[in-house]
Amino acid sequence: MQIAMIGQKGIPATIGGVERHVHELSRRLAERGFAITVYARAWYTRRREEIIPWVKVVHLPSIHTKHLDTITHTLIATLHAMRAGVDIIHYHGVGPSLWSWLPRLFTPKIKVVATFHSIDRKHEKWGVGARLALRLGEWMACHGAHQTITVSTTIRQYARDVYDKDTTYVPNAVPLYEKTSETKELARWNLTPEKYILMVSRLIPHKGAHYLIEAYQALQRAHPALVKNLKLVIVGQGYYTDTYVDWLRQKSAANPNIVFTGAQSGKTLAELFAHARLMVHPSDKEGMPITVLEGMSYGLPVLLSDIPEHVYLVDNQEYLFARGQTGSLAERLKNLLQKPAAALNAQGQKNRAEIERHYTWERVLEQIIKIYKENHNKQSERLVTKIVNYKNT
Repeated sequence: MQIAMIGQKGIPATIGGVERHVHELSRRLAERGFAITVYARAWYTRRREEIIPWVKVVHLPSIHTKHLDTITHTLIATLHAMRAGVDIIHYHGVGPSLWSWLPRLFTPKIKVVATFHSIDRKHEKWGVGARLALRLGEWMACHGAHQTITVSTTIRQYARDVYDKDTTYVPNAVPLYEKTSETKELARWNLTPEKYILMVSRLIPHKGAHYLIEAYQALQRAHPALVKNLKLVIVGQGYYTDTYVDWLRQKSAANPNIVFTGAQSGKTLAELFAHARLMVHPSDKEGMPITVLEGMSYGLPVLLSDIPEHVYLVDNQEYLFARGQTGSLAERLKNLLQKPAAALNAQGQKNRAEIERHYTWERVLEQIIKIYKENHNKQSERLVTKIVNYKNT
Protein backbone atom coordinates (compact mmCIF):
# COMPACT_ATOMS: atom_id res chain seq x y z
CA MET A 1 0.00 0.00 0.00
CA GLN A 2 1.41 3.41 -1.00
CA ILE A 3 0.80 6.23 1.46
CA ALA A 4 1.71 9.90 1.00
CA MET A 5 2.17 12.14 4.05
CA ILE A 6 1.33 15.79 3.35
CA GLY A 7 1.26 18.83 5.64
CA GLN A 8 4.34 18.38 7.79
CA LYS A 9 7.37 20.56 7.13
CA GLY A 10 9.50 17.48 6.60
CA ILE A 11 11.70 14.84 8.17
CA PRO A 12 13.98 14.16 9.93
CA ALA A 13 12.06 16.09 12.57
CA THR A 14 13.92 19.05 14.03
CA ILE A 15 11.15 21.39 15.19
CA GLY A 16 7.41 20.85 15.41
CA GLY A 17 5.16 18.28 17.06
CA VAL A 18 3.48 17.30 13.79
CA GLU A 19 6.91 16.71 12.27
CA ARG A 20 7.91 14.38 15.10
CA HIS A 21 4.59 12.58 14.79
CA VAL A 22 5.02 12.02 11.04
CA HIS A 23 8.67 11.02 11.48
CA GLU A 24 7.84 8.29 13.99
CA LEU A 25 4.69 7.17 12.18
CA SER A 26 6.42 6.89 8.81
CA ARG A 27 9.35 4.93 10.19
CA ARG A 28 7.08 2.40 11.85
CA LEU A 29 4.79 2.03 8.85
CA ALA A 30 7.80 1.42 6.59
CA GLU A 31 9.00 -1.29 8.95
CA ARG A 32 5.59 -2.93 8.57
CA GLY A 33 5.94 -3.05 4.79
CA PHE A 34 4.04 0.09 3.70
CA ALA A 35 5.49 2.24 0.92
CA ILE A 36 5.73 5.69 2.50
CA THR A 37 6.36 9.02 0.79
CA VAL A 38 6.88 12.05 3.03
CA TYR A 39 6.69 15.46 1.36
CA ALA A 40 9.19 17.94 2.79
CA ARG A 41 9.61 21.66 2.27
CA ALA A 42 12.87 22.51 0.55
CA TRP A 43 13.92 24.90 3.34
CA TYR A 44 13.25 22.56 6.26
CA THR A 45 16.05 20.02 5.86
CA ARG A 46 19.29 20.27 3.90
CA ARG A 47 19.85 16.60 3.27
CA ARG A 48 18.25 15.19 0.15
CA GLU A 49 18.93 11.49 0.59
CA GLU A 50 16.56 9.05 2.28
CA ILE A 51 17.22 9.46 5.97
CA ILE A 52 14.82 6.79 7.21
CA PRO A 53 15.12 3.28 5.73
CA TRP A 54 12.35 2.54 3.23
CA VAL A 55 10.81 6.01 3.55
CA LYS A 56 10.98 8.18 0.45
CA VAL A 57 11.41 11.88 1.19
CA VAL A 58 10.37 14.21 -1.63
CA HIS A 59 11.53 17.81 -1.28
CA LEU A 60 9.32 20.30 -3.07
CA PRO A 61 9.38 24.10 -3.17
CA SER A 62 7.06 26.50 -1.40
CA ILE A 63 6.58 30.24 -1.13
CA HIS A 64 8.38 30.56 2.20
CA THR A 65 6.30 33.23 3.91
CA LYS A 66 4.04 33.11 6.96
CA HIS A 67 0.80 32.87 4.99
CA LEU A 68 1.86 31.04 1.83
CA ASP A 69 4.39 28.42 2.95
CA THR A 70 1.95 25.69 3.95
CA ILE A 71 -0.72 26.30 1.36
CA THR A 72 1.67 26.38 -1.61
CA HIS A 73 3.71 23.37 -0.53
CA THR A 74 0.70 21.19 0.20
CA LEU A 75 -0.86 22.09 -3.16
CA ILE A 76 2.30 21.05 -5.03
CA ALA A 77 2.63 17.92 -2.89
CA THR A 78 -1.01 16.99 -3.53
CA LEU A 79 -0.57 17.26 -7.29
CA HIS A 80 2.64 15.21 -7.09
CA ALA A 81 0.95 12.46 -5.04
CA MET A 82 -2.04 12.38 -7.39
CA ARG A 83 0.25 11.97 -10.38
CA ALA A 84 2.19 9.22 -8.56
CA GLY A 85 -1.04 7.29 -8.07
CA VAL A 86 -0.63 6.55 -4.37
CA ASP A 87 -3.31 4.58 -2.58
CA ILE A 88 -3.81 6.97 0.34
CA ILE A 89 -3.04 10.64 0.92
CA HIS A 90 -2.80 11.42 4.62
CA TYR A 91 -3.10 15.14 5.39
CA HIS A 92 -1.71 16.31 8.71
CA GLY A 93 -3.44 19.46 9.92
CA VAL A 94 -6.47 21.46 8.88
CA GLY A 95 -4.53 23.94 6.74
CA PRO A 96 -3.13 21.24 4.44
CA SER A 97 -6.59 19.63 4.29
CA LEU A 98 -7.79 22.60 2.24
CA TRP A 99 -6.62 20.67 -0.84
CA SER A 100 -8.31 17.37 0.02
CA TRP A 101 -11.02 18.06 -2.57
CA LEU A 102 -8.51 17.74 -5.41
CA PRO A 103 -7.87 13.98 -5.11
CA ARG A 104 -11.53 13.40 -4.21
CA LEU A 105 -12.59 15.08 -7.44
CA PHE A 106 -9.87 14.16 -9.95
CA THR A 107 -8.38 10.89 -8.65
CA PRO A 108 -11.26 9.12 -6.90
CA LYS A 109 -9.26 5.89 -6.54
CA ILE A 110 -7.03 7.65 -4.00
CA LYS A 111 -8.42 7.55 -0.49
CA VAL A 112 -8.00 10.63 1.72
CA VAL A 113 -7.33 10.57 5.46
CA ALA A 114 -7.00 13.80 7.46
CA THR A 115 -5.67 14.24 10.99
CA PHE A 116 -7.18 17.18 12.87
CA HIS A 117 -4.20 18.03 15.11
CA SER A 118 -5.25 21.41 16.46
CA ILE A 119 -7.85 24.18 16.16
CA ASP A 120 -5.27 26.42 14.48
CA ARG A 121 -7.60 29.27 13.63
CA LYS A 122 -7.77 30.23 17.32
CA HIS A 123 -4.04 30.87 17.54
CA GLU A 124 -3.19 34.53 18.05
CA LYS A 125 -0.59 34.71 15.29
CA TRP A 126 -3.21 34.51 12.50
CA GLY A 127 -5.12 37.43 11.03
CA VAL A 128 -8.69 37.48 9.75
CA GLY A 129 -7.90 36.09 6.29
CA ALA A 130 -5.83 33.22 7.62
CA ARG A 131 -8.49 32.36 10.21
CA LEU A 132 -11.11 32.14 7.48
CA ALA A 133 -8.86 29.86 5.42
CA LEU A 134 -8.22 27.66 8.45
CA ARG A 135 -11.96 27.51 9.17
CA LEU A 136 -12.48 26.24 5.63
CA GLY A 137 -9.61 23.80 6.22
CA GLU A 138 -11.46 22.46 9.27
CA TRP A 139 -14.55 21.87 7.17
CA MET A 140 -12.49 20.11 4.49
CA ALA A 141 -10.70 17.97 7.08
CA CYS A 142 -14.09 16.85 8.34
CA HIS A 143 -15.98 16.54 5.04
CA GLY A 144 -13.33 16.39 2.31
CA ALA A 145 -11.59 13.32 3.69
CA HIS A 146 -12.88 9.77 3.55
CA GLN A 147 -11.95 9.46 7.22
CA THR A 148 -10.99 12.06 9.81
CA ILE A 149 -8.74 11.39 12.77
CA THR A 150 -8.89 13.64 15.85
CA VAL A 151 -6.01 13.52 18.32
CA SER A 152 -7.96 14.53 21.42
CA THR A 153 -11.45 14.01 22.80
CA THR A 154 -11.83 17.80 22.88
CA ILE A 155 -11.25 18.11 19.13
CA ARG A 156 -13.48 15.10 18.48
CA GLN A 157 -16.33 16.85 20.34
CA TYR A 158 -15.55 20.11 18.52
CA ALA A 159 -15.85 18.39 15.13
CA ARG A 160 -19.15 16.86 16.21
CA ASP A 161 -20.58 20.13 17.53
CA VAL A 162 -19.35 22.52 14.82
CA TYR A 163 -19.28 20.33 11.69
CA ASP A 164 -21.69 17.52 12.61
CA LYS A 165 -18.90 15.03 11.92
CA ASP A 166 -18.20 11.80 13.78
CA THR A 167 -14.45 11.37 13.71
CA THR A 168 -12.09 8.62 14.83
CA TYR A 169 -10.18 9.42 18.00
CA VAL A 170 -6.55 8.32 17.74
CA PRO A 171 -4.24 10.07 20.22
CA ASN A 172 -0.70 11.14 19.47
CA ALA A 173 2.00 8.74 20.56
CA VAL A 174 5.62 8.87 21.69
CA PRO A 175 8.33 6.27 22.24
CA LEU A 176 9.01 5.10 25.78
CA TYR A 177 12.25 6.97 26.32
CA GLU A 178 15.03 5.81 28.58
CA LYS A 179 16.90 8.56 30.40
CA THR A 180 20.45 9.02 29.24
CA SER A 181 23.22 9.39 31.77
CA GLU A 182 25.19 11.62 29.37
CA THR A 183 25.47 15.26 30.41
CA LYS A 184 28.11 16.75 28.12
CA GLU A 185 25.54 18.68 26.04
CA LEU A 186 24.32 20.45 29.19
CA ALA A 187 27.71 22.07 29.52
CA ARG A 188 26.93 24.26 26.52
CA TRP A 189 24.63 26.28 28.78
CA ASN A 190 26.38 25.58 32.09
CA LEU A 191 23.48 23.42 33.28
CA THR A 192 23.58 20.95 36.16
CA PRO A 193 21.28 17.90 36.33
CA GLU A 194 18.17 18.46 38.48
CA LYS A 195 19.01 22.17 38.70
CA TYR A 196 16.73 23.55 36.01
CA ILE A 197 13.07 23.87 35.07
CA LEU A 198 12.35 22.93 31.45
CA MET A 199 9.97 24.21 28.81
CA VAL A 200 10.04 22.74 25.29
CA SER A 201 7.85 24.50 22.74
CA ARG A 202 7.64 26.70 19.70
CA LEU A 203 7.92 30.30 20.86
CA ILE A 204 4.53 31.59 19.79
CA PRO A 205 2.17 33.55 22.05
CA HIS A 206 -0.45 30.91 22.79
CA LYS A 207 2.22 28.51 24.11
CA GLY A 208 2.61 30.86 27.08
CA ALA A 209 6.37 31.16 27.55
CA HIS A 210 5.80 34.68 28.88
CA TYR A 211 3.66 33.32 31.73
CA LEU A 212 6.48 31.02 32.79
CA ILE A 213 9.14 33.72 32.60
CA GLU A 214 7.00 36.09 34.69
CA ALA A 215 6.20 33.37 37.24
CA TYR A 216 9.86 32.38 37.56
CA GLN A 217 10.93 35.99 38.04
CA ALA A 218 8.19 36.44 40.65
CA LEU A 219 9.61 33.47 42.56
CA GLN A 220 13.09 34.96 42.38
CA ARG A 221 11.77 38.12 44.02
CA ALA A 222 9.53 36.48 46.64
CA HIS A 223 11.49 33.29 47.40
CA PRO A 224 15.07 33.84 46.25
CA ALA A 225 16.47 30.93 48.28
CA LEU A 226 14.07 28.49 46.61
CA VAL A 227 15.32 29.17 43.09
CA LYS A 228 18.82 30.45 43.83
CA ASN A 229 20.56 27.60 42.01
CA LEU A 230 17.65 26.61 39.78
CA LYS A 231 17.66 27.86 36.19
CA LEU A 232 14.79 28.21 33.75
CA VAL A 233 15.58 26.60 30.38
CA ILE A 234 13.39 27.39 27.37
CA VAL A 235 13.95 25.12 24.38
CA GLY A 236 12.51 26.16 21.03
CA GLN A 237 12.33 28.90 18.46
CA GLY A 238 9.69 31.11 16.92
CA TYR A 239 7.66 30.43 13.82
CA TYR A 240 7.03 33.75 12.06
CA THR A 241 6.90 35.28 15.56
CA ASP A 242 10.18 37.21 15.69
CA THR A 243 8.61 40.17 17.50
CA TYR A 244 7.31 37.90 20.25
CA VAL A 245 10.65 36.08 20.60
CA ASP A 246 12.51 39.41 20.82
CA TRP A 247 10.10 40.52 23.54
CA LEU A 248 10.72 37.32 25.53
CA ARG A 249 14.48 37.82 25.30
CA GLN A 250 14.17 41.45 26.37
CA LYS A 251 12.13 40.42 29.41
CA SER A 252 14.90 37.99 30.34
CA ALA A 253 17.99 39.92 29.25
CA ALA A 254 19.06 40.95 32.75
CA ASN A 255 18.52 37.48 34.20
CA PRO A 256 21.42 35.05 33.65
CA ASN A 257 19.39 32.18 35.10
CA ILE A 258 16.93 32.23 32.19
CA VAL A 259 18.44 30.27 29.32
CA PHE A 260 17.20 30.18 25.72
CA THR A 261 18.72 27.22 23.87
CA GLY A 262 16.96 27.64 20.53
CA ALA A 263 15.49 24.59 18.80
CA GLN A 264 17.16 21.32 19.78
CA SER A 265 16.76 17.72 18.70
CA GLY A 266 18.47 14.34 18.93
CA LYS A 267 20.96 13.73 21.73
CA THR A 268 20.91 17.32 22.95
CA LEU A 269 17.15 17.34 23.44
CA ALA A 270 17.31 13.91 25.06
CA GLU A 271 19.79 15.20 27.64
CA LEU A 272 17.70 18.29 28.36
CA PHE A 273 14.63 16.13 29.00
CA ALA A 274 16.51 13.49 30.98
CA HIS A 275 18.04 15.78 33.58
CA ALA A 276 15.34 18.40 34.25
CA ARG A 277 13.91 18.80 37.74
CA LEU A 278 10.48 19.65 36.41
CA MET A 279 8.82 20.39 33.07
CA VAL A 280 6.28 23.19 32.59
CA HIS A 281 3.86 23.61 29.68
CA PRO A 282 1.84 26.82 30.17
CA SER A 283 -0.07 26.76 26.87
CA ASP A 284 -3.43 28.47 26.36
CA LYS A 285 -4.49 26.14 23.54
CA GLU A 286 -3.48 22.64 22.44
CA GLY A 287 -4.54 19.64 20.44
CA MET A 288 -2.61 16.76 22.00
CA PRO A 289 0.77 18.26 23.02
CA ILE A 290 3.55 15.93 21.94
CA THR A 291 6.19 17.71 24.02
CA VAL A 292 4.14 17.02 27.15
CA LEU A 293 3.81 13.36 26.17
CA GLU A 294 7.58 13.26 25.64
CA GLY A 295 8.26 14.77 29.06
CA MET A 296 5.93 12.25 30.67
CA SER A 297 7.61 9.43 28.75
CA TYR A 298 10.95 10.49 30.22
CA GLY A 299 9.39 10.17 33.67
CA LEU A 300 9.32 13.91 34.37
CA PRO A 301 6.80 15.59 36.65
CA VAL A 302 4.94 18.07 34.43
CA LEU A 303 3.18 21.25 35.55
CA LEU A 304 0.45 22.17 33.08
CA SER A 305 -2.16 24.85 32.45
CA ASP A 306 -5.64 23.57 33.21
CA ILE A 307 -6.93 23.44 29.63
CA PRO A 308 -9.02 20.31 28.90
CA GLU A 309 -6.29 18.64 26.85
CA HIS A 310 -3.90 18.86 29.80
CA VAL A 311 -6.44 17.83 32.42
CA TYR A 312 -7.06 14.72 30.32
CA LEU A 313 -3.39 13.78 30.76
CA VAL A 314 -2.76 14.70 34.40
CA ASP A 315 -5.51 14.43 37.02
CA ASN A 316 -3.43 15.56 40.02
CA GLN A 317 -4.52 19.11 40.83
CA GLU A 318 -1.12 19.90 42.34
CA TYR A 319 0.30 19.74 38.82
CA LEU A 320 -2.27 22.04 37.20
CA PHE A 321 -2.55 25.83 37.33
CA ALA A 322 -5.17 28.30 36.11
CA ARG A 323 -4.65 29.00 32.41
CA GLY A 324 -3.10 32.39 31.72
CA GLN A 325 -2.69 33.22 35.41
CA THR A 326 0.93 34.03 36.26
CA GLY A 327 0.13 34.15 39.98
CA SER A 328 -1.38 30.67 39.92
CA LEU A 329 1.62 29.33 38.00
CA ALA A 330 4.08 30.91 40.46
CA GLU A 331 2.19 29.47 43.44
CA ARG A 332 2.12 25.95 41.94
CA LEU A 333 5.81 26.19 41.08
CA LYS A 334 6.64 27.25 44.63
CA ASN A 335 4.70 24.33 46.11
CA LEU A 336 6.25 21.76 43.81
CA LEU A 337 9.80 23.02 44.28
CA GLN A 338 9.33 22.69 48.04
CA LYS A 339 8.44 19.02 47.68
CA PRO A 340 11.11 16.39 48.33
CA ALA A 341 12.72 14.88 45.24
CA ALA A 342 11.08 11.52 46.00
CA ALA A 343 7.59 13.03 45.66
CA LEU A 344 8.41 14.61 42.29
CA ASN A 345 9.99 11.37 41.08
CA ALA A 346 6.88 9.42 42.11
CA GLN A 347 4.69 11.73 40.02
CA GLY A 348 7.13 11.37 37.14
CA GLN A 349 6.85 7.60 37.25
CA LYS A 350 3.07 7.88 37.37
CA ASN A 351 3.26 10.02 34.22
CA ARG A 352 5.43 7.45 32.48
CA ALA A 353 2.97 4.70 33.39
CA GLU A 354 0.17 6.77 31.83
CA ILE A 355 2.14 6.96 28.58
CA GLU A 356 2.73 3.21 28.64
CA ARG A 357 -0.98 2.54 29.13
CA HIS A 358 -2.38 4.84 26.44
CA TYR A 359 0.15 6.69 24.28
CA THR A 360 2.78 4.27 23.03
CA TRP A 361 3.30 3.70 19.31
CA GLU A 362 2.57 0.03 19.76
CA ARG A 363 -1.01 0.92 20.65
CA VAL A 364 -1.58 3.84 18.30
CA LEU A 365 0.05 2.39 15.18
CA GLU A 366 -2.42 -0.47 14.98
CA GLN A 367 -5.34 1.97 15.01
CA ILE A 368 -3.89 3.98 12.12
CA ILE A 369 -3.09 0.86 10.08
CA LYS A 370 -6.67 -0.29 10.58
CA ILE A 371 -7.91 3.03 9.16
CA TYR A 372 -5.67 2.70 6.12
CA LYS A 373 -6.71 -0.88 5.45
CA GLU A 374 -10.42 -0.20 5.86
CA ASN A 375 -10.32 2.62 3.33
CA HIS A 376 -8.05 0.75 0.92
CA ASN A 377 -10.21 -2.36 1.12
CA LYS A 378 -13.33 -0.36 0.27
CA GLN A 379 -11.66 0.69 -2.96
CA SER A 380 -10.58 -2.90 -3.68
CA GLU A 381 -14.07 -4.20 -3.02
CA ARG A 382 -15.55 -1.71 -5.46
CA LEU A 383 -13.00 -2.67 -8.11
CA VAL A 384 -13.81 -6.37 -7.71
CA THR A 385 -17.52 -5.61 -7.94
CA LYS A 386 -16.99 -3.65 -11.17
CA ILE A 387 -14.99 -6.53 -12.68
CA VAL A 388 -17.63 -9.11 -11.72
CA ASN A 389 -20.45 -6.96 -13.09
CA TYR A 390 -18.51 -6.44 -16.32
CA LYS A 391 -17.99 -10.19 -16.77
CA ASN A 392 -21.68 -10.84 -16.18
CA THR A 393 -22.78 -8.43 -18.89
